[in-house]
Amino acid sequence: MRKNRLRQLLDADQPSLGTHLHSSWPSIIELVGHSGMFDYIEFVAEYAPYDLYGLENMARAVDLFDHMSAMMKIEQEPRTFLTVRAIGSGIQNVLFADPRTAADVEACVRAVRAETPASGGLHGVGMRRDVGHVMECGTPAFVQALDEAVVGIMIEKQSAVEDLEALLSVKGVDMVQFGPADYSMSIGLTGQWSHPKVKEAEKYVIETALRLGIA
Repeated sequence: MRKNRLRQLLDADQPSLGTHLHSSWPSIIELVGHSGMFDYIEFVAEYAPYDLYGLENMARAVDLFDHMSAMMKIEQEPRTFLTVRAIGSGIQNVLFADPRTAADVEACVRAVRAETPASGGLHGVGMRRDVGHVMECGTPAFVQALDEAVVGIMIEKQSAVEDLEALLSVKGVDMVQFGPADYSMSIGLTGQWSHPKVKEAEKYVIETALRLGIA
């Protein structure tokens, strides 16, 4: 199983630098990798057209660079399907959009983790690219890779900010991003990303995440 560069940095309490990509063209990923500047790429799939073949080819491009791993931003539905196919393609880490409650976050984490008594997830065995199709299919190494997948969540809804500590206290959450566009819309300030109320919420999210040990 391929090492997960982002997980290694988080576990070592080291900073990481990523970049957003809206294109599934593998050559763009190769250019990012050759720059040597980034630890991971985030494919913002919530906004971009792609197919399942494209996900595999993106992951193949990432595999050319030992210093880099990949993350995919997953929209709220169909969450579990997209998560399984992203990880199965070789994209090791997942960022979930639009969670509103702690129960939503629990569902996100379960979509990533293996369906074992210890991991408590929903992710089953599949003969996909991440396991060499058959080489590590259903092995302990497969379960470990799912346990090591970095789970990020977007905090971008009014209810998520209001119940922030409950969402961030869900076991398995590693990272958080604040979404000013969605948040501003959810509080009736559509388009006002820099409004003092939006900036105040962003500061609160960052400070709370750091206090709880979340990147």
